[in-house]
Amino acid sequence: MSAHCCHAEPAAKHLSPAYRRVLWLALLINTAMFAIEISCGMRAGSVALLADSLDFLGDAGNYAISLFVLAMSLSWRARAAQFKAVSMAVFGLGVLVATAWNAWQGGVPVAATMGLIGGLALLANLGVAALLYAWRDGDSNMRSVWLCTRNDALGNVAVLLAALGVLGTGSAWPDLLVAGIMASLALSSAWQVLGQARGELRMAP
Repeated sequence: MSAHCCHAEPAAKHLSPAYRRVLWLALLINTAMFAIEISCGMRAGSVALLADSLDFLGDAGNYAISLFVLAMSLSWRARAAQFKAVSMAVFGLGVLVATAWNAWQGGVPVAATMGLIGGLALLANLGVAALLYAWRDGDSNMRSVWLCTRNDALGNVAVLLAALGVLGTGSAWPDLLVAGIMASLALSSAWQVLGQARGELRMAP
């Protein structure tokens, strides 16, 4: 998926009242899911669930920043996108470290909890993704919102697959593998958003 870093600024698409309402709803959903998933992830001993919960927290911050800069100039929105991209990269690196730590420590997560909470998270993210789909190709700030939401939905599917893998093998490796994939996806998205934001800063007056 290209970064589209050379297009002109969309015609005030980011100022749509409907987009603002969607961002507020997404912020509330992600905050609630963070609280649910981090609590259950810790009890289940699942790195994939913990990674997904931190992703919910990061997305809640993402939506809050996006709401704050909506009415600002393209250059300020691009700078906000750069900040969010760096946050995505830090999240990805943090998950990689947590994955390596849990691989060294050992322990098998609770598959049933992974499946239940992963399914709930998937429903939440699919709902948010459906609401945001119409604004997926805006400026780098809007694009970072869409990419984070898309990553969440993909991560939830992966968590469900990891739960099946843990249940079938009695091993923690499916959980660790999914956590690593989620980290890689965050790093890839961060690179895309940084590229588009740099292009927008070059175009901005």
